[in-house]
Amino acid sequence: MADIINLLAGIAAQDPLDGLRDHRAQAKENAQLSFEALLEPADPKGVSFRDRYAVAAFTAGLLGSARAEEFYRDLLRDEDESASWAVAELLDEATAAESARRGPYGDFESQALAGENVPGPWFTAAEATAERLGAKLVAGLEFAHLLVLHPRDSRPDHLALLLEAGWDEDDIVTLAQLVSFLNFQIRISTGLAALTATSSTVESPDDAAPSTHDVDDGPASARVEEALQSVGDRVKTYPNLNRPELFQQGGLGWVPWIAPVAEADLSDDQRDALIEAGRAKNPYFRLLARDPAALKARTLTDFDIFFNTTDGLGRAERELAATAASRLNGCLFCASVHADRATEESGRRDLVQRLLDEGIGTESRLGDQMWDAVIDASVALTLTPQTFGARHVDQLRAAGLGDGDIIDALSCAAFFNWANRLMLSLGEPEKLK
Repeated sequence: MADIINLLAGIAAQDPLDGLRDHRAQAKENAQLSFEALLEPADPKGVSFRDRYAVAAFTAGLLGSARAEEFYRDLLRDEDESASWAVAELLDEATAAESARRGPYGDFESQALAGENVPGPWFTAAEATAERLGAKLVAGLEFAHLLVLHPRDSRPDHLALLLEAGWDEDDIVTLAQLVSFLNFQIRISTGLAALTATSSTVESPDDAAPSTHDVDDGPASARVEEALQSVGDRVKTYPNLNRPELFQQGGLGWVPWIAPVAEADLSDDQRDALIEAGRAKNPYFRLLARDPAALKARTLTDFDIFFNTTDGLGRAERELAATAASRLNGCLFCASVHADRATEESGRRDLVQRLLDEGIGTESRLGDQMWDAVIDASVALTLTPQTFGARHVDQLRAAGLGDGDIIDALSCAAFFNWANRLMLSLGEPEKLK
């Protein structure tokens, strides 16, 4: 099978950029295996191929990738041509409301961060279209819209809505992995495509932080309350959780909203997917183990992007890219972990904390050419739709980065658009004592 990231980026076989991707051969291979695990599994189990392709086409359309949308709609047409047209209609509905806006949107639960809240339009499928696709798929598409554009608005309520619509816990993990993976796949493809076209004179859109708008609230409270009641204790809430109020370096834990696999119940395949035996103690990884093939490929992609230090971008800058993406998406947990690592690798705690405190915006500059270039590139790749383009490539090169280094930076930022969405949609952070 053709490498899907190369296909979406327009990279031909034997292209020099493909050779540079081979410097992270495990990441390249396992990104492809992630596609196969989530879009072409040997056994689709509770999530049909038709529903997987429909979610993928819808997600690609929300991310503004015409090439990816057509690729996944073509797969969907082979399964259900009428569903392909229905998804196109839903995309027209969804993107019409987005035309003057740019994600990620969302509200922080902490009042200390309320000044950074960015309201944005929510999506509810039209009744006629919903009838054509069925309640389960429509709930999955509404969840996909949440993850793509409102990741930090995720709450336990949204998982209750999925359960009520017929998604079980295993299905929910697969759905979250699928949408989150596509946020990685399409963003890294966008970055690689820009890298192949650095002589283009087409200007990228202004990549200022999203502006605020008065928009509708999320799902109606009566609908949510009914869903929470119907699923009982399958969704866990934490009224007394010690939630973080601000972005910080380290010191956070994470709790799940749906049940992880119990450590004693992990199968051999699930234990193998953890890669490291110690992860069996971690509820996050035991939750992701509900889809072991997706977890294993994701973990190996992660390890090669961040820990393969034989060449390429320095570890501190890789962690900085992860921190910048997490800060913009509003993932306090991921930002805390990777800001801490950026400090550990660089010794520049004050500068890292300044990024956490001041946040992401065109006026935010740390005064270091390379770090500012990495942050700007990570932000441009994290915005929805992405704004990464030739001028960001020029900025990175001017800071002394070669094309292999740039691929590392883009891979780190793109990967955390995957990681953030899993952390935000399946649970929440807590302050450790």
